Amino acid sequence: MYIYRNTTDDAEFMSINRITNGLYKVIADYYPIVVGRPSIGKNGKGVIVVDPDNLCMPDIAELSVELPAEHFFETRNYKNGDMVKFFNLRKFFRESGISALPEATFSRDHSAAIVRLIRFKDSPYVVLYISLPHVIFDGTAAVALFNNWAECTRNLDNPGHKLQNPPVNDRKVVRDYFDTVTAIVPPHTKHFKDLGAESLVKVPPGAIAALLLAAPDIPAFEEQHLLHFTAEKLEQLRQDVDKAQTTNLALAAMLTKTILQANIQMFNSMPTWSYVMFPYDCRHRTEVPMTYSGNLSFSAVAPLESQTVLDGSYKEIAQAIKEHCSKVSSEYAKSLIYTVENEIGVLFQAGISLCNSPDTSYVGISNVRYMPMHLIDFGYGGPDILSSAYFIREGMQRIYSNKQDGGIDLFINVKDDLFEYLKKSDELLQYADVIF
Repeated sequence: MYIYRNTTDDAEFMSINRITNGLYKVIADYYPIVVGRPSIGKNGKGVIVVDPDNLCMPDIAELSVELPAEHFFETRNYKNGDMVKFFNLRKFFRESGISALPEATFSRDHSAAIVRLIRFKDSPYVVLYISLPHVIFDGTAAVALFNNWAECTRNLDNPGHKLQNPPVNDRKVVRDYFDTVTAIVPPHTKHFKDLGAESLVKVPPGAIAALLLAAPDIPAFEEQHLLHFTAEKLEQLRQDVDKAQTTNLALAAMLTKTILQANIQMFNSMPTWSYVMFPYDCRHRTEVPMTYSGNLSFSAVAPLESQTVLDGSYKEIAQAIKEHCSKVSSEYAKSLIYTVENEIGVLFQAGISLCNSPDTSYVGISNVRYMPMHLIDFGYGGPDILSSAYFIREGMQRIYSNKQDGGIDLFINVKDDLFEYLKKSDELLQYADVIF
């Protein structure tokens, strides 16, 4: 969710017509896959078919709220004098008259691109909500599409305009690259295979695409929470954990331990495993162009014994996470592609394990702070505030940059009962501010 502020009193600010026409142009000229529909190819694998007579058109609408946007803001004043604003999505759904926003799924005739432009009474702010199917676009590709959409919108009056960084749409570049790679099975794949050895779901490879297309949509997980870390507190955390490690690893180590402690308090039992998951963009580890427009993100998972996490220092936990999650490569990625296409039962086992329960503790960190989201400019400047819509998995966490004070916003998907324990953690509160 991108929150823009009208600083010009322009009556056409973020015009729905221009936004719509810009989206249609970028899809027609550069991203036809957005209006395609899923099907099963002759080899039994899923494909997206773009049929001019059966397009899956974007779902675009403008909504009005009879309250000012500021009603849904949370504000904090920090030592440097900055007053930082945050958008409380849960309050918005409770009090705005809009109880939910649709998710793009590509299935059952749902649109593969959903856009909502939300205007507020007596307020200069406008919210742009965008949903695309993750099965087609990863974060890198989605944010590139949004920036290209904004560029097309800015240049609607210039019919000959060409994108500065047009996408590479040919999936063949990925197939050709991975044909040169020898697969190596990642340790976490073996872990989940061994964990579910007696109960792995067996599905013939030729039936996997049909099974996934027939699967019901997973509803969004609505128990979202927000923590804010100022830049100073984030650096303090890294120094306290291990100044030789990255900020992400220091943050992951602290969260892994504090969420495990909250988990133990909530369930009154010790989980066997504490899982930490980092997605990684394989473009950085292959010859596939950075402008490739598909999904080339894969996951690295650290399966840690919970007792070891509980007894270990943050430095030791960070090192253990690094040993698992930094060993990413195109060889691992090719193995994961094979698993998706041939051993779907391993993914099902991972899916039931990566959660917070009496048996498992889970931290899944998706870091989008370095993606150029603040540059998405439809002609009026970039967004003032970034917010996260609901996402589907419990335990997932998303890191956004906050340009207002240079810190980060951490959106956490955990049950409210678990968060009640987490937000009382002195170790967490030493670095983070609980927003909601």
